[in-house]
Amino acid sequence: MSSSAPDYDHVAPYYDDLTSSLLDTGQTVDFLAEHAGAGRILELGVGTGRIARPLSQRGYDVTGMDNSPGMLARLRSRADGAKVNVVLGSFTEMPVEGNFDLIYAVFNSLFCALTQEEQLRTVQLAAQHLAVDGMLVVETNLPDIARSDSAGRTLNTGGVERNRVFIEAAMHDPSTQRIRTQTIIVSEQGIQMFPVMMRYFWPSELDLMARLAGLRLVKRYGNWDKSPYNRTSNRQISVFQHDSRQA
Repeated sequence: MSSSAPDYDHVAPYYDDLTSSLLDTGQTVDFLAEHAGAGRILELGVGTGRIARPLSQRGYDVTGMDNSPGMLARLRSRADGAKVNVVLGSFTEMPVEGNFDLIYAVFNSLFCALTQEEQLRTVQLAAQHLAVDGMLVVETNLPDIARSDSAGRTLNTGGVERNRVFIEAAMHDPSTQRIRTQTIIVSEQGIQMFPVMMRYFWPSELDLMARLAGLRLVKRYGNWDKSPYNRTSNRQISVFQHDSRQA
């Protein structure tokens, strides 16, 4: 996989601050716990363990994979991360053993594979490591192409605090379905920049990748509270299982 590790190594010391404003962490953990079956879980793109840590605290056997040594070091340094088994590796190689009752990629993690081939390979490997009755859960945002101007450029203001301002600049290339973003933090300490490259896909493309991997869509939601997926949704949460016709 085209490595994003250097970018995430750079952001690792600040990642918890950048994600601390996410309000749906509890709902995410509750949803995944409901789909965990016997409880052997694999997270693709575990980062600092925002989701894996509370799942492990509930008694599940959680393995977190990431290709960023910096992110995994941050996870290991946390007292509540001690129960998470960590694996340094790429989605497209998936160096894990055995099968899992739940495999999940949330918060756009699967977008970090930068080609359709790499994304398909990730879904295929996930299917191979999925228990017979296991579930694959994928959460991604739905691309809001209208946010970009005619040249594919976007500039947004994020959080505005007394001593910090968050700015996000992005360039969209529709020919490759890639978006390069730069999160800029301006503070009294100076200017910090965190670049990320992602390749987005639409739910229909994800469904086709799953079918090619021998999986079928069980349910799709518009949020972690299980609200319906519809034309007003700005994200999708998809649940897949082995296709019984091919099992």
